[in-house]
Amino acid sequence: MNDDRLPPVAPEVTATLVENLSPRLRKRLDAAVTKLGARPTHRDGDTVTIQVDDETELRLHAPGGVVATADAITCGCLLAPACVHRAAAACAAPTADPPPDLADRPTGAAPEPASVTDPASSLSSQEVASPAQRAAVDALWSAGAAVLEAGIDGAGAVTQSALLRAAHTARIRHLPRAAGAALSVVTLLRAARAGDPSYRTADFVTALAELLGTAHRVGTASGAELDAARGRARRPYSPDGSLRLYGLFTEPVVTDSGHGGVRTWVAGTDGRLFTVGDVAPGGVGRAVGVADRAVRLGDTALTHRELGRAGLAVSGSTVSPDGRLGAGKGVKAVTARGAAWTELPLAALWETPPSEQAARALRSTSRYADPDGGGSDLLFLDVELIGAVRESAGTCLLALSESGIAVRLTVADDDPALAHRDNLMLLAAAPGTRLRIIGRLVPAPHPRLTLLACAHPTGGGTIDLGLDRLRRADLPDPAAPVHPAPPQPGGPGAHSPLYLLERRVEQTVSAGRAALGMLGDVTAETRRIRRAGLPTAAGLLTALCTSASQRERDLFGRLLPADTDSFATHWLTAALYTAAVADSLCAAAWEPVREGPAAAPSVPDRGPGRAVAQTAHH
Repeated sequence: MNDDRLPPVAPEVTATLVENLSPRLRKRLDAAVTKLGARPTHRDGDTVTIQVDDETELRLHAPGGVVATADAITCGCLLAPACVHRAAAACAAPTADPPPDLADRPTGAAPEPASVTDPASSLSSQEVASPAQRAAVDALWSAGAAVLEAGIDGAGAVTQSALLRAAHTARIRHLPRAAGAALSVVTLLRAARAGDPSYRTADFVTALAELLGTAHRVGTASGAELDAARGRARRPYSPDGSLRLYGLFTEPVVTDSGHGGVRTWVAGTDGRLFTVGDVAPGGVGRAVGVADRAVRLGDTALTHRELGRAGLAVSGSTVSPDGRLGAGKGVKAVTARGAAWTELPLAALWETPPSEQAARALRSTSRYADPDGGGSDLLFLDVELIGAVRESAGTCLLALSESGIAVRLTVADDDPALAHRDNLMLLAAAPGTRLRIIGRLVPAPHPRLTLLACAHPTGGGTIDLGLDRLRRADLPDPAAPVHPAPPQPGGPGAHSPLYLLERRVEQTVSAGRAALGMLGDVTAETRRIRRAGLPTAAGLLTALCTSASQRERDLFGRLLPADTDSFATHWLTAALYTAAVADSLCAAAWEPVREGPAAAPSVPDRGPGRAVAQTAHH
């Protein structure tokens, strides 16, 4: 049985079914989930039937596509409804998104700017989390700490149900950001335990650190910081008046959840970037087809592909914090003349220095960036193509920017139905070609982008590299001069020993606290880190390993329960620190190349590093 064939189950349903099991059945739950996964399923309308054995059937009734109550899962075995099968089916099914009635409730949005002397503004700045919210984040913290204690292999269905219960409670208490982080942890836990090839340990570290960090912030923050920690169930759209927009490009969007579509980027006369999207269930097939459908905005008849090269005049516009244009009834839009990338106002996007563009993009691509922070992760560069460079993860295209920065260009999606990979390989066969490109920043210790769009190599128009396919006839003379490609990525962080701390952070989530506690002496690693000018990283590694191995005993020599809160605090501090230093190394890598000998930019270990370490303590 593939869990994709099961209907999504609400988090509170899974948690309730697991909590109602006897201690004996809880021990058998993980084995039951595995066994149930091998059984055949049959769908009939809103009901999915699982053949448990020759005589027993398990039914999941999902009106509207979601199993919303515990009674909607029924079993025909003799122990039902107290059997393990119902809980196993809920644990094997994907987790449903929150219901609309909870998502639409107010979530403590940030107040409007007010005068300093306004008493209401002063009162808002002193607002703190309610006792119910503190209780909810305490439960989230405890559930996240339990995952760290057990590791992925030990975080079975019971541990996951505790996370789901805490997530449901947090959402009821108007804490959508923390609840979403908990659901992400559960999804990644299931992917890791199922051997999903798309699973990455770094993603799990980010999700778990987001969960613990948000839970900590809610319990200690006030005012605007508390509003950011609470998050928003739905991003609001605010009026933005009349806009004159110019199309830039269109990119296909394919998500891990099976959604597909496109996103078209446009720019205003003031240089602000906006998006018009159309994403729905359908996967890569829908992403390819929807590019030629009409844009859902006002009265325009343009398709997404056409809008990427044309323009719009919009009145009554509404815009979300991340730049998405609303398509409400009051929005009016008509087709207007576009602009070439070499004409104003679009040409101004390429005039900003790459280092400033990278710093701006990092504010939205950072692993723990505020979801409502806004900003764009796109970079606009003029480059000269050098050629293909082979890496451990595949082949990328090396290019040299006008400021002398060697940039590695990779594909945004490897799916063969999209044109990314074929176009990149064709461009790699034309060294010496000068192009104007648009890419998305990839945080790394060396300059790196996913290539999204470029000017046509012959100078006529633009290419949406995920949708349009280049031909060899479109490329210039292949006998153009070729520059030698550096064998390894450069940059101030290319040889940083920060990975020594990062791998211990990742090792904890994979194998649990016990595996880290058996490391023993890490003096050699900390000595190497200190020699690289990262004393805070060395101290964090020592504290993390010490906390993992520290266990107290009672008067009879028996081990006392481990201090999971202290260990979770040390791990969170290390995770946030490595992310802050990685962002600093990425920003430094985009600084322009200096002529002659010059010292490499130093990593601000004593600034953001120590600040992160101090603010993460619980």
